[in-house]
Amino acid sequence: MKHSDSTDEAPEQGSGWPVLDIDRQKKGGLVEQIVIAISVMVGSRVLRIGTRMPSVRQFARCNGVSTFTVVESYDRLVNLGLLSSRRGSGYFVARHDIAASPQAALIANTLASPTAIDALTPDLYSGVSDALPVGAGWLPPEMYGEATVLDAVRQAMRIPASRLRGYGHPLGFPSLRQHLATSLSEELFQVEPDQVLLTHGATHAFDLILRSLTKPGDTVLVEDPGYSNLQSLIRHHGCIPVGVNRSEAGLDLDALASEAARTQPKLMFVNTVLQNPLGTSLSQAQTHRLLALAEQFDFWLVEDDIYRELAARGEASLAAMDGLRRVIRVGSFSKTLSPVLRVGSICASPSLVAELVRVKMLAGLTTSEINERAVYHAISARPYKRMVERLVAQLGAARERSIDCLAQAGMAPVARPRGGMFVSAGWPDLQTPEWNGKIIADMALKAGILLSPNEFFMLRAPETVWFRFNVAYTDTPVLQAFLQSIRPR
Repeated sequence: MKHSDSTDEAPEQGSGWPVLDIDRQKKGGLVEQIVIAISVMVGSRVLRIGTRMPSVRQFARCNGVSTFTVVESYDRLVNLGLLSSRRGSGYFVARHDIAASPQAALIANTLASPTAIDALTPDLYSGVSDALPVGAGWLPPEMYGEATVLDAVRQAMRIPASRLRGYGHPLGFPSLRQHLATSLSEELFQVEPDQVLLTHGATHAFDLILRSLTKPGDTVLVEDPGYSNLQSLIRHHGCIPVGVNRSEAGLDLDALASEAARTQPKLMFVNTVLQNPLGTSLSQAQTHRLLALAEQFDFWLVEDDIYRELAARGEASLAAMDGLRRVIRVGSFSKTLSPVLRVGSICASPSLVAELVRVKMLAGLTTSEINERAVYHAISARPYKRMVERLVAQLGAARERSIDCLAQAGMAPVARPRGGMFVSAGWPDLQTPEWNGKIIADMALKAGILLSPNEFFMLRAPETVWFRFNVAYTDTPVLQAFLQSIRPR
């Protein structure tokens, strides 16, 4: 959600607005304290409906906190339905009937003891939590083919003693780059090994691209909804993420053209195949027009292609259509092997790879040759293709079971996925502010379930409530019981 700092004047006289008593040593964090304090003031009518809140900068200055803390606090209050945002005018109190709501006890409990789940919640990535990882982005080890992975790790550990002296090749392990170049050249587009740069996963690749091609204040287009961490990463680099609507029908290319003309973006990140979180793929016609728009408005296209091995052959490829002139292709092995190996790749033009290598060395020297050797041994082993075929079949069956399971709880898919590991689904008619996705996710976490609500993936304020479900963990009694317990009647 965008915020406005266009008005720095004092709050309206008579609004009763005090400076908050913030305890920086108190457990729970500054955002939680601000959200709770303002919620109490709104609920007790100290702040009346229509009262304009202080601007982000004014609130930060008066209370001695950062503007980022204020933006996050206001965002959470908007998601709770207590504040509203008006473009160019600021934030206003929207309601104060939280105490009269049928779900008041649940909301009060969440505000009083916040679990503060967000897109970077460690439990969504660690794999060591006891909670059911319904919202996680990784699969059970048995679905990956753990024997193949473990054997590859053992082989990688037999690294020659001579290789223990240095940091490894700046581009990454040569044998893996050669294997990737050969595979991609046979299946998608012609690429040389020196055009392949290995990274510490796809997110590291995104970071290197942003470091190399953008500066603070640049506009970066993203899909909305889209990969949650990417939005935060773009902001971290001082850039401005601008969302382009992605739905079952694909990208809203007319809106993209309008935004490109208005904002002059530096680049755009796009999931061509099995998009996260919707699981949809762009058509050949859409990818052709997307390339034409990138050419017209002179921006880079970063193709997040980490799910391609889970998709049917013949799906559209921006890198194949463009030949790596304006497209940068990012790959990963987290979805077909194991995320613990943390190996990704960038394919780009020779001149751009040279700059990316320089930035990679500046930011962290080389990547782990041990990990890269393990991935090489795994994907070059004879069982690998059969393992991926088996994984695709398992995910297909799990996806259908998940859709049926969610339907029993009254939930419908936001989009019918074309493959992959995710189904995004929700209650189409559930629009009550106090039942937003983060509130439900906090409740689920207390029940031992990790959920990923639509707020994680969206720049604009959600109009309905839905979640991204990992199909490997969805068809379970504990999730079904939880969804039935909160199902709108």
